[in-house]
Amino acid sequence: MSALRPTLKKWLALQKHRMRRCIVGRIPMNAVETLALSSWIVRSLFDANCRANGEIRAEIGSAVIGLPENRAVRARFGAQVEKLVDQRIYFGRDIRRSEAWADLDAIAKNLVTVVKTLKHEAPTRPVFISPFHFVSQYANIYIVERMAGLLGLQSMSVVSGVPRNQYGDDHALIPGIKVLYTYGDANRNGLGVRVARSLKRDGVAVLFSDVPPFTMHRYPMETVEVTMFGKSARIHNGVFRMGESFGAVLLPFSLRFARGRFEARIFEPLPLDAPASPQRLAGYIEAALSDNYEQWLPAGHPAMYAFAPSR
Repeated sequence: MSALRPTLKKWLALQKHRMRRCIVGRIPMNAVETLALSSWIVRSLFDANCRANGEIRAEIGSAVIGLPENRAVRARFGAQVEKLVDQRIYFGRDIRRSEAWADLDAIAKNLVTVVKTLKHEAPTRPVFISPFHFVSQYANIYIVERMAGLLGLQSMSVVSGVPRNQYGDDHALIPGIKVLYTYGDANRNGLGVRVARSLKRDGVAVLFSDVPPFTMHRYPMETVEVTMFGKSARIHNGVFRMGESFGAVLLPFSLRFARGRFEARIFEPLPLDAPASPQRLAGYIEAALSDNYEQWLPAGHPAMYAFAPSR
C-alpha cells in the first residue's frame, strides 16, 4: 500500500492540474478582477499570511507611494489578479493554440513602430525592450513574442529571473521566446556573453530593468544610486553596464489591466550610455508605480528600492 501512495499523489495532482486548466482557461477576462477579489477575501479568512500580505501591500501603497485609499485597498488582491491573468493566458493558449488578444497585439504593434524608428535613426544601435514588472509575466511575454514575429525574428531573447514551467512546458507553448535564464542558473556568469550574442544576431533583446534589489538576494545585485519618491534609492546597474558597452538604447513600458482589457504606457527611449540615464530610468519606474502600484508584481516588500550596498 505504501508503494502506491506516491503514484496516487501524482495522479491526483495531475487531475487537479487538468481541472484547473479546463476551468481557468475559459474564464472571461472581464471577470478576472472580481474573481481575484473574491479569492483574496475567502482565503484571508482562513490564511493569516494571505491576509497580512494583502494588508502590507495596501499599507505600502498608501504610506510610500501616496495612493488614495480607494486605490491602496485594491493592492490587497493584486497578487491574485496576477496569478489569474497568468493562468488564463497560459491555459487559454494551451487549450486554443491560436488564441489571440487584440489589445496585447495592438501594444506589440505600437512598440514595434518605436523599435523600427530607432533602427532607422541608428541601424547599428541595439535596443533593449524593457517590460516593467506589472500585471502579468505571461502578458508581457505574449507582447514580446508578437513583437518578434512583427520584426521578422525567429525568436526573441529574454533575460528573466522568473522560475520556468510553472504551469506546463513554456517552450512548447511559447516557442518564439528564448530565455536567457538567471534564477538558479548554474551558468549565470555566462549571461553577459549570451546577451551579447543575441544583440549581435537580432539587434534587440528583452530585459526587465525595473527589478528591485531585494529580489536578487541569492546573487548580490550591482546597483546605482538614484532618487525615488524624494528619498535615496538604488536600481539595478547591470542594464547600464551592458548598455554602455553595446551602445544600446532602452525602450521601457508598463502594463495596466482593468475591466478585462490591457493598456500600456510606453516611455521615451533611453540611451543607456548617457550619464543621466539611471536617474531618468528611476523617474520612469517611479511614474509607473504612481500610476499602477496596485498591479506591480513585487509589491508588498517594505524595502522596495531601498538598499544598503556596503552590506
